[in-house]
Amino acid sequence: MKRRLVLAALAAATAAHAGRPCDDKPPTPRQVEQGLALAEATARELDASGAQVAVLARAGQDLSKYGLQWSHLGFVYKDAAAGAWRVMHKLNDCGSDHAGLYRQGLGEFFLDRPYRYDAAYVVLKPELQQALLPVLADNARVARFHERRYSMVAYAFGTTYQQSNQWVLETLAGAAAPGIASRRAAQDWLRSQGYQPTDLHLSALTRLGGRLTRANIAFDDHPSARRFSDHIDTVTVDSMFAWLPRAQLSEPPQRVPQP
Repeated sequence: MKRRLVLAALAAATAAHAGRPCDDKPPTPRQVEQGLALAEATARELDASGAQVAVLARAGQDLSKYGLQWSHLGFVYKDAAAGAWRVMHKLNDCGSDHAGLYRQGLGEFFLDRPYRYDAAYVVLKPELQQALLPVLADNARVARFHERRYSMVAYAFGTTYQQSNQWVLETLAGAAAPGIASRRAAQDWLRSQGYQPTDLHLSALTRLGGRLTRANIAFDDHPSARRFSDHIDTVTVDSMFAWLPRAQLSEPPQRVPQP
């Protein structure tokens, strides 16, 4: 499946997944049908909302054992010149320890063989949309808060690694508070605005297994006291969807009706 890489790290489009190893297995006709139907339903909802920029989530993995509905999100914005919606998001490169930024159409976004063909979005406040729109269309500006080193469970207030949802959150902070010039400053602002990451309870055995078998999982950036008591604080879609309306930065989350 073709993807447009925003950062000029690769000369050609590559396959990448948010926290999943790559494989060459093509989607089935039924999966293509479901993905495109969800893309069409999402486009209709976004058009009806009157928004230019929103945050869009998908259920790529089953995270129900952690009490989470959604696994991955990105910015979705209206490309006025093309008359189409584009998704800007961060993807882990084939289960490796690094990631890149990608710009996709809605169809590509939902053709990644998700666990569940389901989507939700939040429409951002108008002033935040206006601040983000030129950023999302500019390859250099959109990478301002991007960190290539990746961990699926990166510490929410650390800068050693960065996971996909964390990039969205920090980029959003940079647009909401234009004086922010670094990831650390973005995280300080998020703390001041009451953002609370998800507390994942992961045992030492689970952490060890993940670290030894997956290049895209690391725990060494988490505070020792929290980590050794089995608490892993990371950015999730669910935590962002809870915080954005509370911080008066968006409307309440909306689920895309099943196509």
